[in-house]
Amino acid sequence: MKTNELIDNISKVIVGKEETIELLLTCMLAGGHVLLEDIPGTGKTKLARSIAASCKADFKRIQFTPDLLPSDVTGLNVYDAKQNEFVLKKGPVFTSILLADEINRATPRTQAGLLECMEERQVTIDGETYALKEPFFVIATQNPIENAGTFPLPEAQMDRFMMRLSMGLPSKSEEEDILRRFMKEEPLATLESVVTPEEIETMKTEIKEVFVHPLVLSYMVDIVQASRKASEVLSGASPRATIALCNAAKAYAYLKGRKYVNPDDVKKLAVPVLAHRLVMSFGSTSAKDAEAVIVKIINQVETPTENFEVG
Repeated sequence: MKTNELIDNISKVIVGKEETIELLLTCMLAGGHVLLEDIPGTGKTKLARSIAASCKADFKRIQFTPDLLPSDVTGLNVYDAKQNEFVLKKGPVFTSILLADEINRATPRTQAGLLECMEERQVTIDGETYALKEPFFVIATQNPIENAGTFPLPEAQMDRFMMRLSMGLPSKSEEEDILRRFMKEEPLATLESVVTPEEIETMKTEIKEVFVHPLVLSYMVDIVQASRKASEVLSGASPRATIALCNAAKAYAYLKGRKYVNPDDVKKLAVPVLAHRLVMSFGSTSAKDAEAVIVKIINQVETPTENFEVG
C-alpha cells in the first residue's frame, strides 16, 4: 500500500515515532490540520519536511513572532510602478504543507489570519478571494513549557485543528539510533518522494467510501455528548469535533488497510481529536487533565459489538 510506503519513507528520517507519523498522515488524509505541542528539539520541523518531501509537495515555514502581521501570513497587494497597478504578493499560506512554527507567539489577530485558510481552503485579500491548492495541510507547533511572550490559542482556533499531538522524547536506544543516523549525513537531504499530491487526493476520495456502521456512528456521538456532560468541563466538544472524529476514523481505517471503521479506531483517535477542544473548569487547565477526561469517558461509554463490515 502507498500509505505503508509513506510511513516507511518518513521513518528513514524520524526515529521511533511511527504512531505519531500514522496519526499525522491520518489527519492529512482526512483533510484536517494538526497542532504539535512539544519542547524544542524533538524533530517537529524535520517531521513536517519529511512528509512534504515524501509527498513531493510544496513546503513553507512561518516563524510566528509577536510582531508578525496577518499580511505576512496571507500576503498583500503591492503597487508595481512598472505595471502601474497593484500586484498580489502571495504569502506563505499559498503552499501544500505549511509549518506554523511556535504559533502561540503571534498575537490573536495574526493567529486569526489562518482561520479562513484552514477552514475554507481560501484566502481573502483586499476583498478578493483566492483558492488554495490541494492538498493543504497545516502543521502548527507550540511549546507547552515556555509561557513568557505567548498568546494562548483561542477556542475557535483550537477547534480548527483536527488533532493535537506530542512527539515526546526518544528512548535511550532511539536516541542512540538518531546519533548514528545523523552522524555522517542528513537523511532528509536525500529523501525521495514515494507519492504525488495527485495520489494523495485520490486517497482522500477513496477514504470517503470507507464504511461506518450505524452502531459505530452512535458510539462516536455518545463519546462526544458525554464530553459535554463531564463535571470537569465547562464546554465540551462541538459538532465540528464529531465530524472530525468520524473523518479521522475513516482515514485511520484506510491507513490500516480496512474498508470499514471499528470501535478501536474511535478509541485510538478520541484523545488526539477531542481533548484539545474541551474548555476545562477552573483549576483544570493542563492538556493532561483534558486527556484524562476523554480516557474516562471511553472507559465509561459502552463499546458496541457487531460485524462492522456490513450495514
